[in-house]
Amino acid sequence: MAKCDEGYLCEVCGQPVQGLTTSALYLQYVIGWVDPETLHTRRECHIRCQPSLAQFIDDERFSAVLMDGDFDRRQLDQRFATDRAELVSRGYRRLHELQKKRTSPTVQEYPLPEVIARWR
Repeated sequence: MAKCDEGYLCEVCGQPVQGLTTSALYLQYVIGWVDPETLHTRRECHIRCQPSLAQFIDDERFSAVLMDGDFDRRQLDQRFATDRAELVSRGYRRLHELQKKRTSPTVQEYPLPEVIARWR
């Protein structure tokens, strides 16, 4: 099977990443952690397969992910964890907005407004 016929497979579990709302790559892009110039070179991953990111999503559509160890959100500086959760959760909500839109925005229009402004 040709690589393009395989779809986008998660680099962690090997299963297809179906839809924006399950994509760690696009979540990171939307919040400004992945540069638009390198987006096409990055490997895909499910949000849930990346607990260091997933633990910061606070949204009723996403069941909480807990992570043990030094990078557990509950062990981090409270202000840092709160700020990170606000950003990642806004990004997650943005993915849901994009999936619902009737007209497809360009990939350059996916990120949060402040990310777009910073890249300009």
